[in-house]
Amino acid sequence: MVRIVGEVMTQDVVQAHRETPFKDVVKLLDQHRISGLPVVNDDDKVVGVISETDLIRRQAALSTDTRARRFPIRPPGRSVRHTDATARAAMAQELIRTTAQELMSTPAITVHPEQRIADAARVMERHGVERLPVVDEEDRLIGIATRRDLLRVFLRSDDEIRQEVLDEVATRALGLPAHSVAVSVNDGMVTLAGALRHRGDIPLALRLTYRVDGVVGVVNSLTFHVDDTDSSEEPSG
Repeated sequence: MVRIVGEVMTQDVVQAHRETPFKDVVKLLDQHRISGLPVVNDDDKVVGVISETDLIRRQAALSTDTRARRFPIRPPGRSVRHTDATARAAMAQELIRTTAQELMSTPAITVHPEQRIADAARVMERHGVERLPVVDEEDRLIGIATRRDLLRVFLRSDDEIRQEVLDEVATRALGLPAHSVAVSVNDGMVTLAGALRHRGDIPLALRLTYRVDGVVGVVNSLTFHVDDTDSSEEPSG
């Protein structure tokens, strides 16, 4: 059975609003031991995402901007220590005034609960994000899926994977008789062996097997009786 995001997502989501202060965002991340959270509006629609990287980037930018703006040249009579202390105090005040609206990355990359886990993983990889807010048909926040959540599918045992390939791919999808295809699995790597009726069924068998949750690769040792991709239809071997 192909698993979907809704099965592995966390439903109790730690979130912030646009007006949430910088300090409160930091507290939320620390208290819940998470590295990021979604930002929602008054309708619970996701408007952005904040990560630890966003917080560090903001601190670094304020540190540079504050020093450059307030003290381009050290005033006569002021010590370096006094100047640095003043700059730090100014940066602290800037951070206090900073809200989630200024910290968040936009637009937020989201997924729906019915999407396949494999598809969600590809979205994460494509956009280089660690978490995906999960939204309903009206784009309201209903959960969050992290890389760890998605990786749980790869904790399936080899026996579970083998049985699903036999039941869902060989029997149900391809309609093959029992024992016509041999399936072996080692650490998520599936090997398919045996003879199919038509050569054109082999790519389909490989594709469907690769889509089974927990499969990390597929080795093709399948043969065929009839080459339905060629008009001669001569048997192989």
